[in-house]
Amino acid sequence: MQLSVIIVNYNVRYFLEQCLKSVTKAIENIDAEVFVVDNNSSDNSMQMVKEKFPNVKCIENKENVGFSKANNQAILQSKGKYVLLLNPDTIVEEDTFEKCIAFMDKTPEAGGLGVKMIDGHGKFLPESKRGLPTPAAAFYKIFGLSTIFPHSKKFSKYHLGYLPEDEINEIEILSGAYMLLRKSVLDEVGLLDETFFMYGEDIDLSYRIIKGGYKNYYFPETKIIHYKGESTKKSSVNYVFVFYNAMIIFANKHFSQKMARSFSFFIKFGIYFRAFIALLMRFVQNVFTPISDVLFLLLGSYNIVRLTEHYKHINFPETAVWLNLLIAVSSMLLVNVLLNKYKPKQQIGGIMQAGILAAVIYLITYAFLPEHYRFSRLATAFTALYMPISLLLSRIFLHIANFNPMSIFDQKKSILITHNDLPEELLNKIKVRKNIIKQDLLFSENSIKHKKLKYPYIGKFYQLMDLIQIYRYNEVIFSTEHLTFKNIIETIAELKGNKVVIKTLLPENRCLIGSNTIEQIAQTENS
Repeated sequence: MQLSVIIVNYNVRYFLEQCLKSVTKAIENIDAEVFVVDNNSSDNSMQMVKEKFPNVKCIENKENVGFSKANNQAILQSKGKYVLLLNPDTIVEEDTFEKCIAFMDKTPEAGGLGVKMIDGHGKFLPESKRGLPTPAAAFYKIFGLSTIFPHSKKFSKYHLGYLPEDEINEIEILSGAYMLLRKSVLDEVGLLDETFFMYGEDIDLSYRIIKGGYKNYYFPETKIIHYKGESTKKSSVNYVFVFYNAMIIFANKHFSQKMARSFSFFIKFGIYFRAFIALLMRFVQNVFTPISDVLFLLLGSYNIVRLTEHYKHINFPETAVWLNLLIAVSSMLLVNVLLNKYKPKQQIGGIMQAGILAAVIYLITYAFLPEHYRFSRLATAFTALYMPISLLLSRIFLHIANFNPMSIFDQKKSILITHNDLPEELLNKIKVRKNIIKQDLLFSENSIKHKKLKYPYIGKFYQLMDLIQIYRYNEVIFSTEHLTFKNIIETIAELKGNKVVIKTLLPENRCLIGSNTIEQIAQTENS
């Protein structure tokens, strides 16, 4: 047997189904077996696998035993000349395995191989090729020097940024998302170290392959999509702790005692530094919206008061002016908190209603103030009129700065790439999703021959890039039933930088899959 594909799953049913569909097509011309090891998922993942992929070998754990142990369970049962560790949130091209196996067959010194990975937006993932996480490399990564100097041989050692993305190269560390291993080498250097529950096990095994006298290669002649982080959110503080603690385990295992201590110091310092930055950013994001609202209101209201003074040729008492401004600000903050308007994705209507209600509260409060604090009905009236406007201006500014996006600006002009045999009822469901202002169809070259179209279409697949430029589409949906995964992956790579949201459609499940998102279109009988 040529290949054993091993996928460890934990509560990512729809990603797993899409992954298995691509794997099934990729092994059509290969003598292969596929394992799914489930770590006690609660989303009916294994029921789906058994019903839709009966040839897949299932291992069902009664608890979450971790990534290393789950992979080892399948490796011990595998019969392939090569073993592929594959994440469930990936899509492979139809010829990915054939190309990789051909390279390994003609490169006997290769113990392991990784491929070019892109995310769901078409962006190259730097972990496709990595170097050994020495204390220096870890320091440069943790403190951002590798980001500032991404192509420096000195500072970008962790992700080998100085190596071209599209050239085959010998590397040190493979990514566990796609890790093709020679089974005979595994028998020699050992399986995954189960001390690593999650993260770090790929680094450890890659390093042991090199120490065993073999080489690891980066092979960019095929691409895969790795959505990244559906099982674990990579931006979370918890991820920072788990990942960098895995690095400490690696250092204690493989480095000298002195180097391990140095490495652990930098890592522990980096853990708390990154955790502090993450918490600080979360705090800033939470307070930035009310601060912006206050500043916009104060700036406008203060100028209204000064313009009124200029118009009436009078100077208002400063105490009265600032008391009224304080009441206006307090009214606005109170209403926004009570109506929960500081969450992202707010609609214009709701924001304007909050501003109007705040203005009413402000006017009522003004009416009950002592006479010497009611300094100008004209200035008060204009301040009240300005309050909803200031709130809207603040939120537009925050949306442009990407601090608190507004849902009104998330309206999608969507294009769906499929055949015309997709049920019209499903097409209509896709079309009436939230914030969709335009939904068009695109068909592949031969999909409309001898068929009567049931739904208007705008063009053919090869015209996609031109149509995006002409009609300014900001969402592209690929139907996985009607396009090859190679076409989907290559097109997503081309769309990189177009600021287009990219999703794939699983018609049978009626759900859309994107980076860290699963959008259910309509409930199915089996869901």
